[in-house]
Amino acid sequence: MITTPDNDNKYDGPMVFIIIGKGYETDGSEGTDLHVMLKAPDDDTAVREALNALAEEGFIEADLDQIGMITEIPEEEPHASAYQGALQGEVSIIRFA
Repeated sequence: MITTPDNDNKYDGPMVFIIIGKGYETDGSEGTDLHVMLKAPDDDTAVREALNALAEEGFIEADLDQIGMITEIPEEEPHASAYQGALQGEVSIIRFA
């Protein structure tokens, strides 16, 4: 896995992305609102890894609406734990009921 940023932003901190969207576990379901947090060298890699992680969790389809980079450490749960997991190389999926 590439660990150095592959863009022109020259961001000094870890590149932890948050992707906001909706995942579907069955055809015709309403879907589940999701936030996916992960560390990646660029947004294309972040999207690819997020989709792979969602597929591994049983989602058959996903609509990814927004992607951004976390610039401050989140203080509130569940995002604080997800951020720490992302720093350790995990892809954290937060589901909203």
